[in-house]
Amino acid sequence: MMPNFLSSLFKNQNYNADNFFLIAGPCVVESEEITFEIADKVAAICKKFEVPYIFKASYRKANRTSANSFTGLGDDIGLNIIKKVSSTFNLPVLTDVHAHDECALAAEFVDVLQIPAFLCRQTDLLQAAAATNKIVNVKKGQFLSGESMQFAVDKIKKAGNNKVMLTERGTTFGYQDLVVDYRNIPCMQQFDTPVIMDCTHSLQQPNQTSGVTGGNPKLIGTIAKAAIATGTDGLFIETHPNPSVAKSDGANMLPLHLLENLLEQLIKIRKAII
Repeated sequence: MMPNFLSSLFKNQNYNADNFFLIAGPCVVESEEITFEIADKVAAICKKFEVPYIFKASYRKANRTSANSFTGLGDDIGLNIIKKVSSTFNLPVLTDVHAHDECALAAEFVDVLQIPAFLCRQTDLLQAAAATNKIVNVKKGQFLSGESMQFAVDKIKKAGNNKVMLTERGTTFGYQDLVVDYRNIPCMQQFDTPVIMDCTHSLQQPNQTSGVTGGNPKLIGTIAKAAIATGTDGLFIETHPNPSVAKSDGANMLPLHLLENLLEQLIKIRKAII
């Protein structure tokens, strides 16, 4: 059953409570035009299938492989575009934060603060995010087990915020690949938190010698279907009209035109297991 803090986020949406929820959008705010195009199309698809939807975009990328990679349009511009998406499409919105002093600022613009996987053990960041009283979504570190995420949950709750979600996004396998251990979904659900499957970052192939992270987007559907069958509460999917020209994580994003068919398949799987 969806916790109250999450159901209240979707109060303006007509959704089926038996469906999973979706977090989706571009990796980073590239322009207002592309950001609005993605939000508009994903919102329409989710409305059609009665899937509760949170729009996602990073206003700044602080963890790029190469110093030459795109990091954003500027904090004020990125955050204001995300807020404009929220007001225009009447959607809850999510963005990443990378340092404790970003949390209060970002919280003025969004409904959900997301902690990147590499930073999931940063106590001051988790506590600062908790202090905003926003929902905090923590991505499981690629280097951690599902069981060890209990400590991240404890840090946020002990800081006075019980609105916590966890996201599975794969586990480091060698130097340049990730694998998904689906046991982490029921494991992390035991912490009384919604658990989300990140279907795109789980397919990253990091640490490439080119300085650009690779990926295997053909398996996004496979990851998503297995996660739904395992009982995940939500899905995280980065999507773009043309991933080949996306300014961040294009190698593992879902082409936007494929999203509708994928969600239709996933809803059928969801109905079969509940």
